[in-house]
Amino acid sequence: MAVAGKVETKASTKLRMVECGGCRAKVFINGQLAPFETVPCSKCGHPVMVPVRLRQFELQSIIGSGGMGTVYRAHDLMLERQVAVKLMRKELVNDNESLQNFIREARTCAALNHTNIIHVYTFDQYEDQYYLVMELADCGSMDQRIEKESRLPELSILDIGIKVASALDTALKHGLLHRDIKPGNILFNAEGEPKLIDFGLAGSADVNLAHDGTIWGTVRYVAPEKIQRQGETFLSDMYSLGATLYHGLTGHVPFEAESDDAILMAHVSMEATPPDQVVPDVTHATSEAIMRMLAKSPVDRFQTYDELIMALTAARTKLLFAKYHTPHVEI
Repeated sequence: MAVAGKVETKASTKLRMVECGGCRAKVFINGQLAPFETVPCSKCGHPVMVPVRLRQFELQSIIGSGGMGTVYRAHDLMLERQVAVKLMRKELVNDNESLQNFIREARTCAALNHTNIIHVYTFDQYEDQYYLVMELADCGSMDQRIEKESRLPELSILDIGIKVASALDTALKHGLLHRDIKPGNILFNAEGEPKLIDFGLAGSADVNLAHDGTIWGTVRYVAPEKIQRQGETFLSDMYSLGATLYHGLTGHVPFEAESDDAILMAHVSMEATPPDQVVPDVTHATSEAIMRMLAKSPVDRFQTYDELIMALTAARTKLLFAKYHTPHVEI
């Protein structure tokens, strides 16, 4: 029974227009959401949120999430530029190994100056939140492109290979191995430039890294010598890059099986099918270069990144010549 003179009203929801980090559409969401709370975008389902202020950075939308944390598209209010902010998961702060990996990623990237290595602007802690501020590369990753397009054009694969190999060479000259090359660790910026990310597992190249029982890397792209606990050098990164390029070029990883153990055994004991036998349109020069990167023994791979880059560049030149050269026909 209603009480005379009393009017019951439902609290109005304060709406706020935000940009979706997935489809970039402008959508309305509840402006009273808790900090970092997300709801699905009404257009594409990508998580959207109310912007959050972290020191001078306004975190606007989610780019992606991983085991270590979440990366946000953000606006630097002091320098008036778009950046990426990676927040470490709070539950990992007390995990010393995870924290050291996060710090190592920041220090490693900050020390490396290369167009195709993501640049770190700063690393800081606000209250109990650790975060990295990096250059923005929010136009998808290589694995997302593979998922969307099935396989990438040969010319794109060669360009990625040349640029990432150059980035790895710069890291090597600073005494570092990446140790986890895979399509998910290659991002693209608005200009289409590939950017190598995630140096959290980076190790010293000054010694032949031995294993403590753990295989550092990703099963579908890991080098045989790492699986066999024979240590690793920059040639292990080269193998992983070869597996990454193979995946992008053919739409298939070099070895597919029903279990991780079976895939690991294949890396050790099976030969991959040459890319030009999987996709007949692939040129022999490109196929041959990738197969040499995937050689079982490190001594059978290219022995320097310069040598690899020369081979990929030669394959690129042959591809372009074949594509644009029109034979003269006499009539």
